[in-house]
Amino acid sequence: MIQINVSQQLKSPTGTIRNYQVSEIVHVGGNEHLVQGEIVLTRTERSILVQGTLHTEIELTCSRCLSVFSCPLTLNIEEEYFPTTDMVSGAALPLPDEPGFFTIDERNILDLTEAIRQYALLTIPMKPLCQQDCAGLCPICGCNLNQTACGCPPKPADPRLSQLFNLVSSDVKKSVTEQKGRK
Repeated sequence: MIQINVSQQLKSPTGTIRNYQVSEIVHVGGNEHLVQGEIVLTRTERSILVQGTLHTEIELTCSRCLSVFSCPLTLNIEEEYFPTTDMVSGAALPLPDEPGFFTIDERNILDLTEAIRQYALLTIPMKPLCQQDCAGLCPICGCNLNQTACGCPPKPADPRLSQLFNLVSSDVKKSVTEQKGRK
């Protein structure tokens, strides 16, 4: 868990900045991953603004060849954390009407864990590939075409397209005949 006590910063004037190095384990997508980087906490009039760039690496399954590979992720975080209690009186503070905001708990602890988890999930590619030119699996025998070529015959053409193939092949034959006639 990445928790920072911000009680002193909440007492500080607007614009106060604090830098923190992050190197913690965070639970993302069913596994734990090391997250590293730097974040900047800025005191605003009503909250603490968290900005930073964090890096992690997660294991994904390639959507073409089904191989497991390591995928680096860069998380560009920018979130506002709102205090729930007044630093002087201890009274509960009104929270914004905005949905999905983060809060600083009554002990003045800012917990980055959930924000990092959400940013990581949003950064994971929708169609992960082990490499840009992944050849995938053979649709007939299922062998990984990145590792070996299979001896399966090519997939037969769709019979619904036979008229189109006849049209194209007749144009090719006609073009070849015309080129021979010019010689």
